[in-house]
Amino acid sequence: MAKVSPIFLYTGPEFGKRNDAVEAIKASHKKQFGVIDEHLFYLLETPLNEVMTILQSGTLFSDGVCVVCRNAELIKKKDDIQMIADWLENPEPSAILILISDEISVDSKLEKLVPTSNRKKFWEMFENEKLPWVTSYFSKNGYRIQQSAAKLVLELIENNTQSLASECSRFFVLFPKDHEITEEDVESVLTHNREENAFSLFRELANSADPAPVRLEKGLQILQKIRLSKENSSVMIIAGLASCFRKLQDWHRRGEQAIPQQMLQKQYRGAAKVWNIKQTAAILAELSSTDMEIRSGGTQMEDILLQKLIYEIVIRGGAQLSTLSQEC
Repeated sequence: MAKVSPIFLYTGPEFGKRNDAVEAIKASHKKQFGVIDEHLFYLLETPLNEVMTILQSGTLFSDGVCVVCRNAELIKKKDDIQMIADWLENPEPSAILILISDEISVDSKLEKLVPTSNRKKFWEMFENEKLPWVTSYFSKNGYRIQQSAAKLVLELIENNTQSLASECSRFFVLFPKDHEITEEDVESVLTHNREENAFSLFRELANSADPAPVRLEKGLQILQKIRLSKENSSVMIIAGLASCFRKLQDWHRRGEQAIPQQMLQKQYRGAAKVWNIKQTAAILAELSSTDMEIRSGGTQMEDILLQKLIYEIVIRGGAQLSTLSQEC
């Protein structure tokens, strides 16, 4: 009987289907081993060696262990990849590792450690799949939605089934069953009470139709809304922006084939007019630098550093404010 590999790799921006796949792996593991310890780590925050220690030590009080590790695209160092390879030589029988990345791909050496059957890319829906998904989701929950209203939903919500399901579910609390959702309903629920995130922030910063001062003002307003919300982690804001700018970098290198979804193509076509490839690289470096500065300095200067970051992205094209005196 062939040995089943304990490592999985799920990449791509379709969070909903990807998360469903992760839950399916967990359910299968529980069915096989019973009660298991579940752990979730972000490699932006936790060193890989701490993750591997849990996998190697097993558990005394449960029948198995499942570790989900996000930001797998950050696993690039030779020592880190070797650490995983060494674990795979003799893993705990009841331990599994699920690597996740919002990016399309990870380091090729890491990818080779995962059997083809255990890795999958989760792409966002194609244009012809989006409208049927929205209408079907409302229908399954006992609601009708006008086609124009469904199109507006798609314009206002990030293109992944997790975000769509989360936002569309808000209508089920506010309206009685069999209610037909109209454009006015969508504007009321999603525009007036909309929760912002790193992706909506990037969308505003990249809006080439607005001049830089307007994008800066709107961007700072969205940043403030995010910081006042429950999803206010600076780490996740920076991670979300970094994901968007890595996509933009790929767009500069490969053009439209880098992003197959038409709706996102329009967004990144506009973003490419705002920042060239050198500015995109500078912004990615500044995102990383700000992340490290916030982690080392605590939360006292967090908001100021985030505001400075937005200014540098919009007005300075990634150049640090500290270089201003050198240019005068």
